[in-house]
Amino acid sequence: MAEPIVELTHANIYQGDNLILQDVNLTVNKGEFVYLVGKTGTGKSSLLKTLYGELPLREGGGIVATYDLRGIDWKKVPYLRRNLGVVFQEFQLLTDRDVNNNLKFVLRATGWTDEKVMDEKIMDVLDKVGLKAKGFKMPFELSGGEQQRVDLARALLNSPKLILADEPTGNLDPETSDEIMNLLFQISKDYNTAVIMASHDYIVVQKFPARMIRTERGRVIDNATISME
Repeated sequence: MAEPIVELTHANIYQGDNLILQDVNLTVNKGEFVYLVGKTGTGKSSLLKTLYGELPLREGGGIVATYDLRGIDWKKVPYLRRNLGVVFQEFQLLTDRDVNNNLKFVLRATGWTDEKVMDEKIMDVLDKVGLKAKGFKMPFELSGGEQQRVDLARALLNSPKLILADEPTGNLDPETSDEIMNLLFQISKDYNTAVIMASHDYIVVQKFPARMIRTERGRVIDNATISME
């Protein structure tokens, strides 16, 4: 039976006082892969920021990983985010420490304390993204694709129910993009993790088909088709 991980009902999404998306109705189930497409400035990032608690949901209903976005106060946002993995276009790795310590920083920040358990978890996520031997490398010693894999490993640390990926292939060449896409689909399938991925890259979207939602003229259109405008 389908198990919703995201449910927005008649949600209005604001940036400050500006209404960005209106009357959003969206359900994403556990293990589902969904693309979020649309032109720049049509609200894709605002929608993602609402889902991970950076933008407050003021009007309408919203549940993400059992957390009520309307009722959530700032103290509970970190608990919501423990259920999520967020992957950015800019890898946002800490440049002054190696891969292992980048990941350990996130574990400590989300309440982990046992060094042995943390080390095991780090090895596990690096293994999942094919970087088991690269834990002692500094970010500048890695290729763009490897840095994106570290970003993905970081998103997997708390065994998320949902991964929000904002243009994760945006800075990568086509071959490396394909590797990251295969990895995202594999993670979604193997761990029953829902993925919502914002993308401008219609070549990627066509090559790896999945359900599409589109932001357009202040609305979210479900099961959208690609417009090459």
